[in-house]
Amino acid sequence: MSSDVLASADAQARDAAPRAAEPGRSAAPRRRPTAILDAALRGVRRALPPLVVLVVVLLAWQAITRWGDVPRYLVPSPTDVASAARDNAPDLLTSLLTTTREAVTAFVVSGALGILGAIGLASSRTIERSVYPYAIVLQTIPVVATAPLIVIWFGASITSVVVIAAIMGFFPVLSSTLTGLRATDHRLTDLFALYDAGRWQTMWRLRIPAALPYVVSGLRVSSTLAVVGAIVGEYIAGIGNGEAGLGFAITQSAIRLETPYLFAAGIAASILGIAFFQLVNGLSRLLLGSWHESEMRVER
Repeated sequence: MSSDVLASADAQARDAAPRAAEPGRSAAPRRRPTAILDAALRGVRRALPPLVVLVVVLLAWQAITRWGDVPRYLVPSPTDVASAARDNAPDLLTSLLTTTREAVTAFVVSGALGILGAIGLASSRTIERSVYPYAIVLQTIPVVATAPLIVIWFGASITSVVVIAAIMGFFPVLSSTLTGLRATDHRLTDLFALYDAGRWQTMWRLRIPAALPYVVSGLRVSSTLAVVGAIVGEYIAGIGNGEAGLGFAITQSAIRLETPYLFAAGIAASILGIAFFQLVNGLSRLLLGSWHESEMRVER
């Protein structure tokens, strides 16, 4: 009798045990559909408030310009701006691509020089006290004062625009990175010294990784300044023809009182800046998402 009971229990246990996947049968998805749905709902909840505000602003703008009989050359309606963007789409796209190329190049240059400069300054207090004040002086000089000199030195070319934009984006990266390198936990520094780590070993293995949140913060600011600097550089350099960017398009449309196209070019510049900023935010999540509180997703 007891053997029959044991045999029955053993058979039930075998039936209840999970079966191995048979050949040809697809394995169950690791991520449940509910998790994907929850992620999609979270994305919608994040995007919905700004979209609602955008729709309300556009509707109010359209209503005020139409019912208030506002002259088109002063404040065009959203439909006028959309029509101007559609009618001048090839020129607007060319200008947008030119400014994008200039801003990306300036951002890479300013980011690389800012990070390397901060590492060099942080490696020696003497070097920092000797050089850092001149970096502050460079930042305090208005760009409208230095830009004409840069145009004289490099000519009215894309190179001048990139240099102007790189100068604008350089200091935030330098300052933020240097602050992060200074803010290393002294207990960890003492621990590295206890294990007889050299100055550069401590720099590469401790101080630079610990400064990454500050580096990313500086890159965020630099990304928007690179776009602003590119447009300012185009405005001052006055580059036209096939190399015209958004700055030149804005200047020419203002001179001709083509206000709808001016709005379209300005909105395109704004979209470029937002897209650039979001790309840097994605880089921040990639670098810091697994360990730093500023990017770790905490469900509330």
